[in-house]
Amino acid sequence: MLMAGLVLVAGCSAGADGGTAGPETATGSLEHLAAEARCEPDLRTDADEIRQAICADGEETYVLATFATDRGQREWIDTAKDYGGYYLVGRKWVAVGHRDVVAGLRDRLGGTLEEGTRHGTDHAGHQG
Repeated sequence: MLMAGLVLVAGCSAGADGGTAGPETATGSLEHLAAEARCEPDLRTDADEIRQAICADGEETYVLATFATDRGQREWIDTAKDYGGYYLVGRKWVAVGHRDVVAGLRDRLGGTLEEGTRHGTDHAGHQG
């Protein structure tokens, strides 16, 4: 069931209706991706395996992270998705934020939309 939901959220490639898959997925350093996303990154983690920054899109903020390895990225995403949220995933990078924010980033960065596992429940005090 979870996998079926993920497939629905993951974004579509060109299909029989002639739709397009969106832009080519961006690659590069955290700074390069931030420039493509049109944000000034506020660097929070600068480690060998992961670099993370906070970016703003209007009043909304999101996390932009780059990874040294594909495996490290997938392990991070798999763990983070247990907490819910919305993820725009590219090769060795991820943007995490509100659904509308990451969907909007897809127009600039490409990538695949994924959803965390806890967004199907109602959390007291959760606004989002």
